Amino acid sequence: MKTNPGNFFEDFRLGQTIRHATPRTVTAGDQALYTALYGSRFAVQSSDAFAQRAGYHSAPIDDLLTFHIVFGKTVPDISLNAVANLGYAECRFLKPAYPGDTLSTVSEVIGLKENSSAKTGTVYVRSVGINQRGEEVLSYVRWVMVRKRDETAPAPPAHVPDLVKRVDPAAFGAACPVINSASWDDGLSGSSHRFGDYAAGEKIDHVDGMTVEEAEHQLATRLYQNTAKVHFNQHSEAQGRFGRRLIYGGHVISLARALSFNGLANAFHIAAINGGRHVAPLFAGGTVFAWSEILETAEVAGCGGVGALRIMTRATRDLPCADFPTADGAPGEPGVILELDYWVLMVK
Repeated sequence: MKTNPGNFFEDFRLGQTIRHATPRTVTAGDQALYTALYGSRFAVQSSDAFAQRAGYHSAPIDDLLTFHIVFGKTVPDISLNAVANLGYAECRFLKPAYPGDTLSTVSEVIGLKENSSAKTGTVYVRSVGINQRGEEVLSYVRWVMVRKRDETAPAPPAHVPDLVKRVDPAAFGAACPVINSASWDDGLSGSSHRFGDYAAGEKIDHVDGMTVEEAEHQLATRLYQNTAKVHFNQHSEAQGRFGRRLIYGGHVISLARALSFNGLANAFHIAAINGGRHVAPLFAGGTVFAWSEILETAEVAGCGGVGALRIMTRATRDLPCADFPTADGAPGEPGVILELDYWVLMVK
């Protein structure tokens, strides 16, 4: 058979290494389309002149665009037959990616566990994004629920990896240059609030909301060459659990990050993602809001002029966040749909 039906749970083996197709050269056009889809306004990713004054050689690709492209490479091999992407851990942005860089991805299966229904199993993979020079730009773990081809097939021995709950700031990598905070223009960045103005326990309502249209989320997912069936095929999804296409969880992450500009404008770089959970699905027509809590502050060695904020951002569906909601949303109902625990770098 010349076509690829995708891997099912029983096809995976612990320790298996998968080299994913297709290498992707990232362009300024990709960045422009990403901005059009989410409205991100962070100055470092928006302006070559601003980025150069901050210490970059030009405006880097948005961190989450890098993440989505690296992630998208893995879908045909890991999650084409997925029921749901369940979570993330140990995600580190190791080097900046710039227009003209070519990204490819390699994954290792680090855990397998059949679910009690015997119809699905959870696959844990560590994926690494590599540029054209062989340098690692991104490394992350995700776990995904994958259908079995044959429900009677024997399950492999269960192994759930032990994952750290918090990425150590010492492991952030070289994705941020030494920032000259004296040359940082608060007027152009959009906020006068810098690292010292934030404290653990502080909560920020990002105020704005964005309604997602059917064409937008499909266009975004195609931008990342993510081929997961649940996002595109209404013919098949009409017969599924929800009766409609499911929005890619990464789309919600990018919306929440873009919304966070209002309150965190100087948080110019995502250094790491400690963990993430898609609490409930999002469908077209839903409006995404977000709020953030500062969990921790930290110094960053070797990256002068900046400090690190550990943030928990929660995105909601059809629920403004003035009251900082934490209740999970049922499918299609107002409530929290995403919890993302991550580190950002902010100028001092």
